[in-house]
Amino acid sequence: MYIPWYAAWLLVVAAAIAQFALITWKLWENRRFARSRLLRPLARCHEPRVALIAPCKGLDPEIVDNLRPLFRQQYANYQLVFVVESADDPVCGTLRRLMMQHPRVPAKLLISGPATDTGQKVHNLRAATADLPDDIEVLAFVDSDARPRADWLRRLVARLDRREIGAVTGYRWFVPTRLSTAQLLLYSINGSVASGVGPGGHHLVWGGSWAIRRDVFERLELREAWRQTLSDDLVATRVLRGAGLRVDFEPACMVASPIDGGWRQTFSFVRRQYVIARFYAPRWWLLALAAATLGVVTFWGGLGITAVAASQGSHGAWLPASVCTLFYACTVLRGCQRRALMRIYLPERQRRLEAAAWVELWMGPLVGLAHWLSIVSSLAGSELQWRGVRYRIDRGGHIEIVARAAHAMPPPPLERSAAPRLQPVHCHTGGS
Repeated sequence: MYIPWYAAWLLVVAAAIAQFALITWKLWENRRFARSRLLRPLARCHEPRVALIAPCKGLDPEIVDNLRPLFRQQYANYQLVFVVESADDPVCGTLRRLMMQHPRVPAKLLISGPATDTGQKVHNLRAATADLPDDIEVLAFVDSDARPRADWLRRLVARLDRREIGAVTGYRWFVPTRLSTAQLLLYSINGSVASGVGPGGHHLVWGGSWAIRRDVFERLELREAWRQTLSDDLVATRVLRGAGLRVDFEPACMVASPIDGGWRQTFSFVRRQYVIARFYAPRWWLLALAAATLGVVTFWGGLGITAVAASQGSHGAWLPASVCTLFYACTVLRGCQRRALMRIYLPERQRRLEAAAWVELWMGPLVGLAHWLSIVSSLAGSELQWRGVRYRIDRGGHIEIVARAAHAMPPPPLERSAAPRLQPVHCHTGGS
């Protein structure tokens, strides 16, 4: 019984070695790409009119500092569209104050009403894109928990000038608000994903930082594709790839994203991401599961084999023990590479993130195990909770709203219609 298991483990180790070589090369390329893009000055060119759409719900950590950069973009030709579910949302007061403090930036606040058969964020986006002004040429999207750079919008839009590019996306780099174990773990798990984006047009859209030309958005009927779905970005990715268009990553659009919460919030967040991916990007989900499984079986399986061999007095215990030592050294090397990427993406936060980077550097196998357990947990179940709403997803990706948290109950539902009805609460327009 021992020999077949040992032989199978050696095959896994061989695959893990190939995976490590590929990841190491990719991390090197991603670091080179990020440095070259961030150091390259962006020449002044035509600035198409942009509708910058920011769906909001509740008060995210450091939300004022997240939203203020949206009013200070180095881009002369854009308007801000904030969209919320309810006028009772506490974020509305924050948004009104920011609009009053920045009268030169055209901005408006829309109330979308509660979703009935669509994810609330997707419902908000459909509302915001239902009746766009004729002069809008580009749609850009940003989440309220993202904190973009001053040149974020310019960098995002500049890459859309090539016709084969359907969308340009950024990604998030989590910033713990306190050095708790749960937040450091989430930082490390997210860092392993964020460090994987680089050159090429094969990326997934990330809904918190992306842009698309209006003609592409309308030609692909993306707004209609969002109907009855939960994921705005993975649905957009699927539609764009179906049309043979690229999704390019822009390193300058990697945004800092403050996080706060404990173990329950961390586990719920990671599991939710993978449950959504299982339904809307199954190939990517399977790839993530396979990659995480290789690492777990190689290291933790190797420790188990070492313990069994040692207990039986076998002289072969040195091989799995050596493999585990080498694997650990590889995780340290990857941690160093991700730490270097962090310094490139967020140099202003380097000192604050050093402690988090230390955990990622030395606790790689534990982080990998926690990541794998989170992915495995997404194997079962089709229900998840997101910002106070519980959803059920069917095999086709259509969703049903199961329940709403009592503290987050919206006003009475709007009547169903092809275009969500907008209820303007406050609309401020200034000159740019």
